[in-house]
Amino acid sequence: MSTVFTKIIKGELPGRFVWSDDRAVGFLSINPLTPGHTLVVPRHEVDHWVDAEPDLLAHVTAVSQAIGAAQRDAWQAPRAGLVVVGFEVPHLHLHVFPAWEMADFDFSKAARSVDPAEQDAHMEKLRGALRAAGHGEHVPD
Repeated sequence: MSTVFTKIIKGELPGRFVWSDDRAVGFLSINPLTPGHTLVVPRHEVDHWVDAEPDLLAHVTAVSQAIGAAQRDAWQAPRAGLVVVGFEVPHLHLHVFPAWEMADFDFSKAARSVDPAEQDAHMEKLRGALRAAGHGEHVPD
């Protein structure tokens, strides 16, 4: 059975993509901790990060690093948070988000809903920062 993330990757469910390559995608979280909160997900379904092939985990981490750097630039954040949780969807995913303080890592404070226009603006802002950083070939239009 496909996960919700596989359905998003295949276009069966909507997603605001900021990254796409042959092994991984990045799309905005529907329950963001901070503006631009992105989930980096391998195309291949792997339930738990410790079960991922090392080269796949390295690739997903490298994509997360590029996105985190772009988030810091776009939002002038002092840090980019990186968290692997994995309880809510059984498909490996890394949470990457601009962070200003430890409270930004509190998932109980994640937005329950976000204005679609605001999310679209965050998507475009992050896409622009990724393009400016030289990752344009991986940024969807």
